[in-house]
Amino acid sequence: MGAVVETDEDRCCGAGHCAMVAPEVFSQRDEDGVVVVLQPEPGPELLDAVREAATTCPTMAISVRD
Repeated sequence: MGAVVETDEDRCCGAGHCAMVAPEVFSQRDEDGVVVVLQPEPGPELLDAVREAATTCPTMAISVRD
């Protein structure tokens, strides 16, 4: 098993950076902009973008477990 992406919807402020950096993995709900994980176990080719999204999230709502 590879990396697993988890989010804390209560912490998410809807900034959208994650969806811009890794659109294959993250999206946002239309009604409030809260993060939606499209691929909870992304392939290795997406991990750099996922890690960037996690480290630049303003509310630290994204975590990546290896």
